[in-house]
Amino acid sequence: MTTRALLVVAALVTAAPAVAQDHLKVAIGQMDAWANQVPTLGMRAGIFQKHGIELENFGTQGAGETLQAVISGSADIGIGVGTPGAMRAFAKGAPVRVIAAAYTGVADQYWYVKPDSPLKSLQDATGRETIAYSTNGSTSHVLALALVNQLGVKARPVAGGGPTAVYTMTMTGQVDIGWGVMPFGLAEYQAGKFRIIARGNDVTSMRNQTVRVEIVNANALKERADVVRRFMLAYRETLDWMYSDPRAVALYAEAMRMPESLVILQRDEFNPKEALSPDRLSDLDGVMADAVALKFLDAPLTKEQLAEFLQMPGR
Repeated sequence: MTTRALLVVAALVTAAPAVAQDHLKVAIGQMDAWANQVPTLGMRAGIFQKHGIELENFGTQGAGETLQAVISGSADIGIGVGTPGAMRAFAKGAPVRVIAAAYTGVADQYWYVKPDSPLKSLQDATGRETIAYSTNGSTSHVLALALVNQLGVKARPVAGGGPTAVYTMTMTGQVDIGWGVMPFGLAEYQAGKFRIIARGNDVTSMRNQTVRVEIVNANALKERADVVRRFMLAYRETLDWMYSDPRAVALYAEAMRMPESLVILQRDEFNPKEALSPDRLSDLDGVMADAVALKFLDAPLTKEQLAEFLQMPGR
């Protein structure tokens, strides 16, 4: 082959388009939370692209909105959905399946008041006060109901949306007891702008439960099983990277505009890696018992229903 022919071939190879990536739409409740950052940071690190996947990530105000996006098909995958809410949707015939555990335990959730609030603890609340959660079916919703029903808290649960919206509502007196999830508000808390009066772990029955899961639209799973399988390969790889590579902390700190030291603090103290394990399904019997008690479910899912509900590639 002549030199000219070789140059032509080289030019054609260079001009050839890159192999097309499979596209997935991902709805993420509380998108800024470290525990829900796998799709976002994984894309920034190029990990999902390496597995032939391009994610279109978008945030929601909470698990209720995330569930609806997946049910309607406007999202293929939903991140950070409360397990009882996902179970309830499935039991009612919604096309949702679980592809991974998202979070075990409730150490990252908290409730707070303004510094000058007369409330020193949740037990001081009366029926006149309100206690916020994000959206119906979310982990914060389940926890708020559990605080009322299991611990006898008298405050009235109200849906307020995401942490930013709830913070504004709390500081302006629209809500008496605000809700947050780490790392939201960590800097403000250290500056004394609010007082934490309860944490998720106060609900002892939920400390070892897998309280959030990652879900997929059942039709998307059926039609694109290999893409979902590769999504989970990239998911696991990203999670390992988030806890081993300082670049993950740096990227997150940059996006959140917070010091890397605070990122490391909230990651290690409130979001230990084992809590985020995609393969750790813990105390589902307890999850279902609480869901029945809190009227999320009429009855626990049967063994056959659980086998259909839990579709976890590579577990």
